Amino acid sequence: MTHVVAEPCVRCKYTDCVEVCPVDAFREGQNCLVIDPDECIDCTLCVAQCPVGAISIDSDLPPQWAEWLALNARLSKLWPMITKRKAPPADHAHWAAVESKRSELSERPGGA
Repeated sequence: MTHVVAEPCVRCKYTDCVEVCPVDAFREGQNCLVIDPDECIDCTLCVAQCPVGAISIDSDLPPQWAEWLALNARLSKLWPMITKRKAPPADHAHWAAVESKRSELSERPGGA
C-alpha cells in the first residue's frame, strides 16, 4: 500500500505534508505534489496535514481519482524531492474551491 496525492492538490500545492514525511517520499511538480510509492511507508502523517484533502491511501482513493495512483508512480520518477515547506501559489485559495482541475496539471518538474 501507498498514499496518493490526487486532484485537489493541483494548483493549490500546499506543502505542509512534506515536512512531516519521515522518508522524504514527496516529489514536486510545477503546480502539484506526488508521493513516490517506492518510498512511502504508509505512516499516515501527511494525510492530516493537507488542508484540501488531497492525500489518500491507495485502497481508499475515490473512483474519480483512480488515475492518480499511476500518475504518482510515474511523476515521482521525474520530479525532484521536496522536504521543506514552501508558500502555496498566490491563487491557491481560488483553486482550493475548484473541483475538476485535472486538465490544469502540469507535468513539468517543480523546485528552484
